[in-house]
Amino acid sequence: MRSRRPWARRTAVTTVSAAALVALAIPAEAATATASAPTTATAAAADVDYATWQADCQAVMNQALPYLKTRIAATKPGEKQAIVFDIDNTTLESDFGFSYPSPANKPVLEAAKYAQEHGVSLFFVTARPDIIASATNYNLKYVGYQVGGLYVRNFIDLFKDVAAYKTAQRVDIENKGYTIIANIGNSATDLSGGHAEKTFKLPDYNGQLS
Repeated sequence: MRSRRPWARRTAVTTVSAAALVALAIPAEAATATASAPTTATAAAADVDYATWQADCQAVMNQALPYLKTRIAATKPGEKQAIVFDIDNTTLESDFGFSYPSPANKPVLEAAKYAQEHGVSLFFVTARPDIIASATNYNLKYVGYQVGGLYVRNFIDLFKDVAAYKTAQRVDIENKGYTIIANIGNSATDLSGGHAEKTFKLPDYNGQLS
């Protein structure tokens, strides 16, 4: 079992200093709402371990990948397709051990690689602060994601509702001419607000994962 980082929890404000984030490249996510429990979760939050989390993530992506294959095959002439991803405990492993670069969440990376190999642009919308944008961008590329765009929060954004902030970034992606065929995250704040044809929620075990 990999131990989860005890400080990596969703809170109303970011409590780790910006300097510490730069020094340690700690993924920090903040949220103002607690996400609902995923239907794929097979264990209580107190009992979840790495193997359980991976199995639950795989169960979600076993639904997402067939959809993506079908939707990508139906691309309309001139259509620019995009997928929006959260980062912590979605595209990267964040709460199961600590390392930098953080490993990719393998079930998600598999779907992302299929999409990027078929011309779909990958956008990453995160509540991480912009002070670690470069480290985050490097981490994503290092583990195999092609980063079409990375949205991080500036100082003013840190005081905004996370769900509203993330919705606004998807609107911006649409305004650039993209059709967001899927939005994938592990929190309700990642997925609420629309502006995606389909959403897929990974487990967060009642908010226990950041």
